[in-house]
Amino acid sequence: MTDRPELTFRRFDALAAREVRDVVQDIYVGSYTTAITSGDPFDSPERFMERFDAYTGAGRGFDMVIAYAQGEPVGQTWGWPLSPNASWWQGLEEIPEPGFTEETGTRTFALSEIMVRQTWQGRGVARALHDELLRGRHEARATLLVEPDNEVANRAYAAWGWKKAGRLRPSWPDAPRFDVLIRSLR
Repeated sequence: MTDRPELTFRRFDALAAREVRDVVQDIYVGSYTTAITSGDPFDSPERFMERFDAYTGAGRGFDMVIAYAQGEPVGQTWGWPLSPNASWWQGLEEIPEPGFTEETGTRTFALSEIMVRQTWQGRGVARALHDELLRGRHEARATLLVEPDNEVANRAYAAWGWKKAGRLRPSWPDAPRFDVLIRSLR
């Protein structure tokens, strides 16, 4: 790993996140160039921003952190606590244990996205964003979805304490099948 940059963080709720929507899209485009150029409709910037708009419009305690290095936005992460009627678990192929999908609004934090511009990858920015977003969360556990063949992300998540709990295909159009990871927050 090369030098870890000096980072500053800004936190945004849903309303404030919508005000920096252009920054969110720019970070996405700078982070997922290969996926975007693959032509997969799920990875297009338009589809990504449709999902972002849905996340920030749902009024579910949305929490976003953007990392800046030398004033430049270099990465972002976000999530929200799962409500009792959350659709997050729809499409789960097997329930790992009884009660696994039962939500209270304070049980599980869903880490939905974490991304770093390609020019800043491999410098500890993703870990710093991850830790900043989860710092101070009051939920008992967190969950995230990761593509099974994303070896870099899977290695990082394992090193950060995440464990595979199952597989899920979200209801978003053209969504791939993801591994479900879980991590205790206590």
